[in-house]
Amino acid sequence: MAQHLEREIEKLKFSVLQVGTLVEEAVRDSVRSFSEKDLGLAEQIIANDEKIDQLEVEVEEECLKILALHQPVAIDLRYIIAVLKINNDLERIADLAVNIASRTKFLAEKSEITLPISLFTIAEKVETMLKMSLDSLVNSDANKAKSVLVADDEVDDLHSNMYKIARAKIESDPSKIDQWFNVIGISRYLERAADHTTNIAEDVIYLVDGEITRHSQLDKL
Repeated sequence: MAQHLEREIEKLKFSVLQVGTLVEEAVRDSVRSFSEKDLGLAEQIIANDEKIDQLEVEVEEECLKILALHQPVAIDLRYIIAVLKINNDLERIADLAVNIASRTKFLAEKSEITLPISLFTIAEKVETMLKMSLDSLVNSDANKAKSVLVADDEVDDLHSNMYKIARAKIESDPSKIDQWFNVIGISRYLERAADHTTNIAEDVIYLVDGEITRHSQLDKL
């Protein structure tokens, strides 16, 4: 029975990392779509979301099957609970990538604006955070997961500053108000993706150390 449970958990690890890989690609492609004004890529991101949704459902079903058939305890139970939560956060990040792709389509139809460098900085940080959170899951690395929590504060600050940038641009040229509202939308989606990535990191910390960091202040690293 124990060996069978071990095999099921290994299969589960592979499945959730498969979802993670597709979500990483979706986020990376969503950034490329707005930076390169690539409508074809934006459409592809939207179309691929159905596959991610299906895999998310399959991972959830795997978790529930293991819980029902094996009644795991201790670290195995903690792992399955963590995967259930991580799986949900990954699906939400994929949805945000779709939202970014939709904003890209809108921006491409309007008169062009120069996107702020800080928007790309946010995007780069979010991509790095997502990779780090998934790496921390693979390697059971709580320290790397804690680094993701620190990076989230940086994304929050950059996103807040985007409002100031957009406001100044709108005041200087009110005819571009729709474009700048959509830029703020992209920044907001990236910030929310960072929040979900932080959730993943917190779940890894819980998995590795048994420490619940959500809703608490992280000690200075």
